[in-house]
Amino acid sequence: MAGRKKSKTTKLFVLDTNVLLHDPTCLFRFQEHDLFIPIVTLEELDMHKKGMSEVARNARQASRFLDEIISGAEQAIENGIDLSGPSREAATGRLVLQTQAIHGELPASLPVGKADNQILGIVMALKGRDAHRPVILVSKDINMRIKARALGLEAEDYFNDKVLEDTDLLYTGMREIDSSFWERNGGDLKSWQENGRSYYRLRGPDVPGLFLNQMLWQEGEQPFQARVLSVEGKEATLQTLKDYSHGKNNVWGITARNREQNFALNLLMDPEIDFVSLLGQAGTGKTLLTLAAGLTMTLEQKLYSEIIMTRVTVPVGEDIGFLPGTEEEKMTPWMGALEDNLDVLNKSDDDGGDWGRAATRDLIRSRIKVKSLNFMRGRTFLNKYLIIDEAQNLTPKQMKTLITRAGPGTKVVCLGNIAQIDTPYLTEGSSGLTYVVDRFKGWGHSGHITLQRGERSRLADHAAEVL
Repeated sequence: MAGRKKSKTTKLFVLDTNVLLHDPTCLFRFQEHDLFIPIVTLEELDMHKKGMSEVARNARQASRFLDEIISGAEQAIENGIDLSGPSREAATGRLVLQTQAIHGELPASLPVGKADNQILGIVMALKGRDAHRPVILVSKDINMRIKARALGLEAEDYFNDKVLEDTDLLYTGMREIDSSFWERNGGDLKSWQENGRSYYRLRGPDVPGLFLNQMLWQEGEQPFQARVLSVEGKEATLQTLKDYSHGKNNVWGITARNREQNFALNLLMDPEIDFVSLLGQAGTGKTLLTLAAGLTMTLEQKLYSEIIMTRVTVPVGEDIGFLPGTEEEKMTPWMGALEDNLDVLNKSDDDGGDWGRAATRDLIRSRIKVKSLNFMRGRTFLNKYLIIDEAQNLTPKQMKTLITRAGPGTKVVCLGNIAQIDTPYLTEGSSGLTYVVDRFKGWGHSGHITLQRGERSRLADHAAEVL
């Protein structure tokens, strides 16, 4: 009876190649359901295995996983190999490989020679053969899913790697509070002054929902901005922020133009915070604030020895081919954003005239190194200020590789806009940037801010709104 019940509830998922290329561990992520891998999928996997790209690496890893699963279980291939052993009980279904020709009746308009159509034919045949349970195609290819549904077949995207189903739920790093917050949580409020900052200790029902280094703010006659310094059970300590919108607290000549920029500068300028992530649309000031804080802490406060800037080299349009020169020179076309921001930061010092500005610019450039992502493995950065720009184009695995480069005394800042992903196979939900924001929230040495307001110009703001 249990066996019959299981066969009713379990589904048979047919995997398209792009799912394995996107996430090789997908073989172990379908829980109690069974997987079917067509021969065409294996052929396409073989075609993608050469090279050093992320896709090629994933193809090789998927092949290794398949080899491990099949080794020693050759007799069970046709009926399905139990996945509970290879997946360490993460998946309890079976893996079925196609061992013979399966013919599904496809409309004459679909050419049989195309791999996608062969997979659709197999799904159709399996649906006819396994009428007692759902047969579902899993593919990252939207057109493939449309074709499947047009033929009356079930098709789904692969969601398992998504950190969040809806990016609107992504942690913003801040929270607006109102007077009722103080009524609920300020029963036995304690406050004191220390080193020019005010501290508040409060208890109440809202406290367990707060995260370390989350920014709390309140509008009104007396605007309130504070950072959550500690959370222990139902007791939390808040610390008021430094006001970087005031000229006397400027950072390399830059002042915060809005509330979120002030939050960001408080995180960037705090040496106790080792990891900062800034999300925001184009023109919200992510790079400018990060560089201004980096220059202040490197050249003035001498907390870091140099600034290292890296970014994913994914072109928006067609690629322009090979570039001559050293690693630094090859990265120059990708670093227009760095040059533009240095122009702004260098303008603030008018005392020295043109010569003084040129000298300052040379000094600044000597302390900023531009590095390519491709050569990051095996490196360790000591006392560096590491900026990862365009981080939305990184996979979670690449993000882990980069952040684990940090040695003692290094601060890592991730910048990006998840609405501008240029890498195929990555979506807002599965981007490495979404991944780190979600995983780092609540750690005492990290902070995150989602910048909302563009500060470029009225033209840029209007364009962002209407175009």
